[in-house]
Amino acid sequence: MKKRLVILGAGESGTGAAILGRKQGYDVFVSDSGTPRARFLDELRKEGIGFETGQHSEERILEADLLIKSPGIPDVAEIVRSVRSKGIPVVSEIEFASWFTDKKIIAITGTNGKTTTTSLMHHILVKAGKKAAKGGNIGTSFARLVAEGGYDYYVLEISSYQLDGIDRFRPHISILLNITPDHLDRYDQDFEKYIDSKFLIIKNQKGGDYFIYNLDDEVITERMKGMLFSAKTVPISIRQTVDFGAWANDEEIHLETGKTSFAMKINDLGIQGKHNTYNSMAAGIAARILEIRKEDIRDSLSDFKAEPHRLEKVGCVSGVEFINDSKATNVNATWYALESMERPVIWIAGGVDKGNDYSVLEPLVSKRVKAIVCLGIDNMSIHQAFGKTVDIIVNTQSMEEAVKMAHHLADKEEIVLLSPACASFDLFENYEDRGRQFKMAVREL
Repeated sequence: MKKRLVILGAGESGTGAAILGRKQGYDVFVSDSGTPRARFLDELRKEGIGFETGQHSEERILEADLLIKSPGIPDVAEIVRSVRSKGIPVVSEIEFASWFTDKKIIAITGTNGKTTTTSLMHHILVKAGKKAAKGGNIGTSFARLVAEGGYDYYVLEISSYQLDGIDRFRPHISILLNITPDHLDRYDQDFEKYIDSKFLIIKNQKGGDYFIYNLDDEVITERMKGMLFSAKTVPISIRQTVDFGAWANDEEIHLETGKTSFAMKINDLGIQGKHNTYNSMAAGIAARILEIRKEDIRDSLSDFKAEPHRLEKVGCVSGVEFINDSKATNVNATWYALESMERPVIWIAGGVDKGNDYSVLEPLVSKRVKAIVCLGIDNMSIHQAFGKTVDIIVNTQSMEEAVKMAHHLADKEEIVLLSPACASFDLFENYEDRGRQFKMAVREL
């Protein structure tokens, strides 16, 4: 008799898991309490997979032998509690997918920089002629990639939500870029619980595996004190040299594997800024561990282009430069954006505030921000945080209005920066939608 696999959520993650489950011989049922995109439902129909929308039918769900839930569904959801109370195992889609591949997994997590580093790592492998797939928390689900097959490397962006549901998931190389407060609404406003989730990435690593981490991140290094590691620890730093890992000074990055050394001018990197130096070092040292040729690494690091919506230069209008950093959904990401600005900034900020502590931005805002254009339904916290620092703070209710106002406030050779420091769900579908609307509004000026 076939085992029954029930999946909560019919988005990319759930649909990918359903396709893989069907391929592996499970009796699959998908339940989504909302209205999924039509393309996912069309895929389920094509595969002959049963589903329901607009509800979670407890009777059908509790027939499961195994349940996979969307990363967006919290553990405290009533249906998840009911499933667990019946002793039914609950796992994440990345955990499930990992059961059906023995290929090398490079898993990348951190509060910021995950998408860029994942894309850069994938770019290096493809340029070196490797059969590598990119997915996880971006683009294509890990489960769908495993169902497709034909890959030797899986480069995965992994969120804390996905890590919360792992049991045996084991990356050959794990990368932890940084940890700053984010998603604390999901973790009972407890930063330590969020840190715990990020460190799950090393949970199942063994000898012969590698853990690349940011030596300059005090949260990471403090948590590592007293921990025992099966994997080889590989630090990256811009503050000190390391014997095995990656380090940088003002001019060069260095990749050291004990046997070989690699150096490259920072000005030759395809993506600039301090945060991107860390991202480039992380991907670069992972590539050296995988014995990718130095020439391929150098070429890849130099010709890589930044991801859309991450410090993306949109254009110049009347001498004013517009930069789309819509992917900055937390304070730390915005800190990196402001830190890289060298001219006065009109800052478009706001959205769904996840309990942000804006105080860390205050020194940069006082130094670099000329005016703030708030974009969101509730902008009170931004006014409270920066009312004494910035003379001009205005409220807007649409992207078109925000862009027009920012352009009006900017002088020639100044920058309009969309870097919200907040989630997008009050006025937009997601950060991509927010970024697209920004670019469209700039083109219409």
